[in-house]
Amino acid sequence: MASTTATADVPSASGPADPLGAPGEFPFTRGIYPTMYRGRLWSMRQYAGFGTAAESNRRYRYLLDQGVSGLSVAFDLPTQIGHDSDHPLAAGEVGRVGVAIDSIEDMAQLFDEIPLDRVSTSMTINATAIILLSLYVATARRQGVDPRKIAGTVQNDILKEYVARGTYIYPPRPSLRVVTDVVAYCGAELPDWHPISISGYHIREAGATAVQEVAFTFANAIAYVEAAVDAGLDVNQFGRRLSFFFSADNNFLEEVAKYRAARRLWAHLIRDRFGATEPRAQQLRFHTQTAGSTLTAQQPDTNIVRVALQAMAAVLGGTQSLHCNGRDEALGLPTEASAQIALRTQQVIAWETGVINTVDPLAGSFAVESLTDAIERDATALLRRIEADGGTLRAIERGMIQREIQESAYRHQQEIDRGDRVVVGVNRFTDETPPSIDVLRIDPAVERDQRARVAELRASRDSAASRQAIAAVTRAAQDGTNLMPPIIAAVEARATVGEVADALRAVFGEYREDRF
Repeated sequence: MASTTATADVPSASGPADPLGAPGEFPFTRGIYPTMYRGRLWSMRQYAGFGTAAESNRRYRYLLDQGVSGLSVAFDLPTQIGHDSDHPLAAGEVGRVGVAIDSIEDMAQLFDEIPLDRVSTSMTINATAIILLSLYVATARRQGVDPRKIAGTVQNDILKEYVARGTYIYPPRPSLRVVTDVVAYCGAELPDWHPISISGYHIREAGATAVQEVAFTFANAIAYVEAAVDAGLDVNQFGRRLSFFFSADNNFLEEVAKYRAARRLWAHLIRDRFGATEPRAQQLRFHTQTAGSTLTAQQPDTNIVRVALQAMAAVLGGTQSLHCNGRDEALGLPTEASAQIALRTQQVIAWETGVINTVDPLAGSFAVESLTDAIERDATALLRRIEADGGTLRAIERGMIQREIQESAYRHQQEIDRGDRVVVGVNRFTDETPPSIDVLRIDPAVERDQRARVAELRASRDSAASRQAIAAVTRAAQDGTNLMPPIIAAVEARATVGEVADALRAVFGEYREDRF
């Protein structure tokens, strides 16, 4: 287990004396590839998932036809917290904020007619990430695809759940063990899969500043790297498969600078603290999503402008992957038409603005470089505070990070309420006319039908084989062997997400947050 008391070096901010260098060279301030988008565009993804697997499959196939270059899966709340659709706590939530996935039958339907060796898939899932990745592997096998040929990312970033989102199940320390098992398994068996996407996005959405987003994301990353190293993994190997996930917020130049500062700071952290010498292990690869928290229910078409500017900041900052939010997401899940506009936003930036023709368009800008130095300096200082406080897990357990985010969110809202911070259509330039916009609505029959699917699965499967497979998961949780192989076997035996999660609950317990 990673130490939570160490005060290992956090690098000093490189500051203006550190030369920018060239794109593709350490410390990668100007991008991780020498030619950036002149060589290859970022992956254009659209985060989608709702209702049943069949409904979401239709949306994915539509998006692929419209030109997305990678899928991004949203799961419903019961799936995120390890409850099957027929669990009492799932009532009213099945298929609401994402797709309901209870078993391999659902996952197979989700990717029906989508060959998993030809598409890259990102799955936004954390507490049950090990189960959903196992389902993806099992589905690839069912399709006749060698799992070594699947490509994508599983978020698997449980630490930010304790500080920003709340979809955790187990306490932090056993949860960290589960994350490490995924990293180890992917390193050995899934060479093109990113086993973790360390997320600043949800930290920012909870109210953090740009500096806090970088610092708290890297504090979590340090804990993951420590845990992997303590488990005997080689940082030069697993470091190449680490990925990150950041927000693109409204302050255009600050956001561009944030990505540059993050690349430079991470390169120094992974090299100087953990001894990574492999350039690919030193590079910060990240996905970006435009900021959902900035979208307004008032004047929803204005959100198209916000999203376009945020997306441009991500591109100028050198993102490897991008999702644009729909204009209607302050009102509900995006409609097909809204998803198309969001995708077209990326395509216009890529093909009509000319920004892809210059490797690093804003390099040398006094404003951008000054902001880059300032963000790196302030994020480094915050990381040192966390280290001095006993490390990431200790800071989470004591509520230090949670308090910092809550206080920032409170200050931000006060500025809006006072009018010091302008939000167009909300506290200035308002329009009393109610918005006229179609909203995606989930049919209540989705929950009834999904519950029936779970019941049918349990009635038709080999119950003895399923129970034996679940017992093997329990033994692995108890004796410390890697959990991925027995979980893959369990879902192939048609065990449900909830049953596997319950087996781990029985060993690890459930986390209950203290109120700080």
